[in-house]
Amino acid sequence: MGEPPELLELPEPASPGPGELLIGVQAAGIGPWDAFVGAGGWHVGLRPPAALGVEGTGVVAAIGENVSGIATGDAVLVHEAPLPGGSGFWAEQVLVDASHVARRPAGMSPVVAGGLPVAGLTAMQALRQLQVAANTRLLVTGASGVTGAIAVQLAAELNARIVATAGARRAQRLVGFGADQVIDSHEPDWAGRVDGEFDAALVAVRDTAAAAMTLVRDGGRLCSITSDAPSTVRGIESTDLYVRPDADQLTYLVDRCVEGRMELDVSSVALEDGPSVAQRVIAGQSGGRKYVLSLAHW
Repeated sequence: MGEPPELLELPEPASPGPGELLIGVQAAGIGPWDAFVGAGGWHVGLRPPAALGVEGTGVVAAIGENVSGIATGDAVLVHEAPLPGGSGFWAEQVLVDASHVARRPAGMSPVVAGGLPVAGLTAMQALRQLQVAANTRLLVTGASGVTGAIAVQLAAELNARIVATAGARRAQRLVGFGADQVIDSHEPDWAGRVDGEFDAALVAVRDTAAAAMTLVRDGGRLCSITSDAPSTVRGIESTDLYVRPDADQLTYLVDRCVEGRMELDVSSVALEDGPSVAQRVIAGQSGGRKYVLSLAHW
């Protein structure tokens, strides 16, 4: 991502404008996509010097005009892009669009809430793009990662028939989430060990899209969340997905977490450790865990 992230003293955000909220950040997700944000590959409206981070949770500190149903002190979570204030969630405060936030129930920890929005929304939007429903035969590559693991859980709730690729140590967990079969993704010939004719494939890790495409039936669907969807062949609908804010979908995901119907493997990171952890995550060394920057003073 160019220069590694570093701790900065930044000016406070402006007061919220019409339709906006000022959030006192309690926890903010760290993801590999922050590399693209920092390098300008994902244009989220940063105006440097600025904080990274496009997801998080906290309490409402101030409310702009034309916002109803939200009060100061309410706990919320949100994925935001573009960022109205030109700076992100790895900060004490951030400006967001009020229509994008979901409420954070008392039973949901800030660490889980801070790590849910991007991974959860990406998984949910990908499954919808793939038209996953009961008995859909679904391949999920990269199910060791947080987004892939959420996709398996959501697809299982829809009664899809799921084959996932993951490291061997994650296999038992994914079977518990509802995968019918887990293939060791570290095996170079993993695609040859899978029966093809999938209705849909969700590509959640780089360098698996081409192999996944060979396993999709004619006229099926492939969705990549790693920007490497292959060219369309055999009538297969092949697309890249870029996550978008959605308050209703985020509320759905929150409800499942609170009800114990969905798990998220998260780990809290102190502010002073943020830059080094961010570098590990960006380098693909998260081990399938979601790291969340904690700003517990709020």
